[in-house]
Amino acid sequence: MLKAINKVVKVLIFSDFFLNLGWGLISPIFAIFILENITKDPIEATTVAGFAALSYWITKSVLEIPIGRYLDKNDGERDDLVFMVAGTLITAIVPIGYLFSSEPWHIYFFQVIHAVGMAMSIPSWLAIFTRHIDKKKEAFEWSMETTSIGLGAGVAGGLGGVAVGMFGFDTIFIGVSLLTLLSALSLIFIKDSISPRDKNVFVQPAKTVIEP
Repeated sequence: MLKAINKVVKVLIFSDFFLNLGWGLISPIFAIFILENITKDPIEATTVAGFAALSYWITKSVLEIPIGRYLDKNDGERDDLVFMVAGTLITAIVPIGYLFSSEPWHIYFFQVIHAVGMAMSIPSWLAIFTRHIDKKKEAFEWSMETTSIGLGAGVAGGLGGVAVGMFGFDTIFIGVSLLTLLSALSLIFIKDSISPRDKNVFVQPAKTVIEP
């Protein structure tokens, strides 16, 4: 099945899988982490978790459209790749930052950093994926992408609570950072496959590639 997918799309799917696998580990334990390491009070922990989500989504929403417009104004896909890799690397810093957090504002700060990284990486990821998707395989390849997201987040969500009980928050956050770093580094495999010129032209790959 993977033989039918071209190299760029395949690498993007793998990259997104590792990213969602990592951050899926945090989702079920984040409020507990805040309770045990930041507030010590359940009500306050709920408030901090809520404002942490607000900090992330407001920042990402404000930045994502201007970044997308900026990327569209530049010819070629190199700027998209740079933003995608840089944004993912920025995101990889965030779990390490959580380890040194002791106040609610620390969590808000790193949520903003997370939002900046994702606002850089998501529009560029979507742009490259859209331009390199195989003609007449659009539904199949988008289904592969959404399935990989579901598998990564689902498996991680199931393991997150168990893993933190066995290894502790420090190990989980370091693991998330490493998986995010792996997500960013895997994108290096497509650097020779992106278009250096007009990015508005649909790119139809000449052949499929088994290995990225």
